[in-house]
Amino acid sequence: MTKTKPKENRVTMAHVFKTIIWPRKNQLFLGLFLIIISRLSGLILPGASKYLIDDVIPSNDLDMLKWLVLIVVGAITIQAVTSYALTQILSVEAQHLISQLRSKVQRHIIQLPIRFFDNTKTGELVSRIMTDVEGVRNLVGTGFAQMIGGVLTAAISLGLLIYISPLMTLYVLVPVIIFGFISLKAFSKIRPIFRERGKINAEVTGRLTETLGGIRVIKGFNAEAQEIRSFEAGVERLFLNVKASLTATSFVTSAATFLLGLASAGIMGIGGYMIMDGQMTFGDFLAFTLYLGFMIAPIVQMSNIGSQFTEAFAGLDRTEEIMNRPLESSGGQRIIAIPHIKGDIRFEDVSFAYDEGKEVLKRISFNAPAGSVTALVGTSGSGKTTIAGLAASFLNPESGLITVDGVDMQKITLESFRSQLGVVLQDDFLFEGTIKENILFPRPDATIEKLMQAVKAAHVHEFTDRFEDGLDTLIGERGVKLSGGQRQRIAIARAILADPRVLILDEATSNLDTESESLIQASLKELMHGRTTFVIAHRLSTIRQADQILVIEQGKIVERGQHEELIAKQGRYYQLYTYQARI
Repeated sequence: MTKTKPKENRVTMAHVFKTIIWPRKNQLFLGLFLIIISRLSGLILPGASKYLIDDVIPSNDLDMLKWLVLIVVGAITIQAVTSYALTQILSVEAQHLISQLRSKVQRHIIQLPIRFFDNTKTGELVSRIMTDVEGVRNLVGTGFAQMIGGVLTAAISLGLLIYISPLMTLYVLVPVIIFGFISLKAFSKIRPIFRERGKINAEVTGRLTETLGGIRVIKGFNAEAQEIRSFEAGVERLFLNVKASLTATSFVTSAATFLLGLASAGIMGIGGYMIMDGQMTFGDFLAFTLYLGFMIAPIVQMSNIGSQFTEAFAGLDRTEEIMNRPLESSGGQRIIAIPHIKGDIRFEDVSFAYDEGKEVLKRISFNAPAGSVTALVGTSGSGKTTIAGLAASFLNPESGLITVDGVDMQKITLESFRSQLGVVLQDDFLFEGTIKENILFPRPDATIEKLMQAVKAAHVHEFTDRFEDGLDTLIGERGVKLSGGQRQRIAIARAILADPRVLILDEATSNLDTESESLIQASLKELMHGRTTFVIAHRLSTIRQADQILVIEQGKIVERGQHEELIAKQGRYYQLYTYQARI
């Protein structure tokens, strides 16, 4: 059975009009009014030139010449003022729209399921948020107004050209129509190129973000040259994409130059003949030439604006692709809010697979009573972290049921559950900033007293007292300036301050030396007291006091019980424990 290719998201003009243009109709109508005034003012010069040559100069009318100059200066002034106002109104609104879209996309992405982030590079998401939406400035900004103004100017100029000479106008329209047909065909080909550019840009940004984040690993393995080659290959792909779009747009511009150049040459010949034959005055010919410029200039400009519009639509295609992804809380099932969780968590025949047909957990069943400590033990890849992820609501079971205080976890609102959840993850992620800011992360409004209790409980003060700035010490990106044990203790202090009802400790003591571990064990015991806790640890000495130990192998619970019971059975747990004791 072959998989069908997913349908490509393509944003339509109707969708853009409804969601982007119409909500900003007031600014756009004002911009349209200003562009009309500006373009009408611009049409005064050709008319004044004809009047100057055919009437004012032959009659030596100095008074009329002064008035004519004043009118032209006034028209130019109006053009300058309206152009400035137009840029201020529409360009500012376009930037406002970009900031709103960025916030909207970021808000949506951050609410997507954990599994989405497991399969997507961080840098790619940054590109989606920051770069893909930038093109909309051409839909709301001056590009849109220029397009409308250009069409209006071209239409009025066409009417005036027909009035002056229908024959010459007909000759001009032939190359203009051919150019329009070429442009439509070209821009339909360019849109996929811009879509691909967004994809390539996201991939290159993603790889670059990974490279900079893993710089110690790269230098440690002398892999700088390898990463440089990888980035250069990505930049080359981006260059070739840009080259393809430039080739297409330059072809449109060149076609415009050639076709409209032919029109100008023909006008010169026809106009010259008509002047010599007395069918047209020199003023008429000059006015026709100037009006022709006013009609052709917007048409040539359309090739540039068309390219900008195509880029905008390609970016919106990719944005829409992200916005169509279902949120973590979507589906309408999560409607039950639990203000206070007791913490009785039950797994009933729970199965889970990251990839279809490859089950990581197979019909797992156990009960973690409120306030109990459940230790998850097993070899790497056995499913321990997946069980913790399910208990934390980061993942949803493929089949079976997980309940919290007797309520189906998939029906509980994420906000009410996670506000009572605490996690100390294996990678002890810290944010750039100070130690204090990281500990306060779950409770920014916590009192100094609560903060210091958490600091002392996690023995953070053991090392911050040695720092010149204490808790206000800057730790660098991901806490790079601290040791693994120090980062781990900050993460534990953060969990203590959160005061959760359900606690997930994923390798919580994995980065601690023997001295730090002895300090932390007492803190963890205090942290776990009265809370439903799931502990994952390879170091089995850290979980001897657990209320129940689940030994996981290949997605199944092969043993369960307390430490002494399992040692007495001399089964799988006994093997793991005695093996570690020998090391």
